[in-house]
Amino acid sequence: MKFTKEMVDSLADKLLIGLSCEENNLVLREFSLIDESMQVIANMKGIENVEPMTHSLDDTEIILREDIAEESVPIEELLSNCDAVEDREIVVPRVV
Repeated sequence: MKFTKEMVDSLADKLLIGLSCEENNLVLREFSLIDESMQVIANMKGIENVEPMTHSLDDTEIILREDIAEESVPIEELLSNCDAVEDREIVVPRVV
């Protein structure tokens, strides 16, 4: 797909961003590079036989640690560090 200045301006208007002429040219160059890269990939021999990746680390075995419940710090001890507490909740300034 060949991108044009008009297409970039139209997309920028839909996104409510104004582009200067210089910014438009920069976007066109970036889109051109992306399009060239996609064409290189599309023209690779045997690309249709490559299986899609499901995860970047497919060949790595991930071992999860055992989930062990442990005692946590008592809530009263945690709240003792706060300036203002009301019914086991921290009182903070109202934000509008």
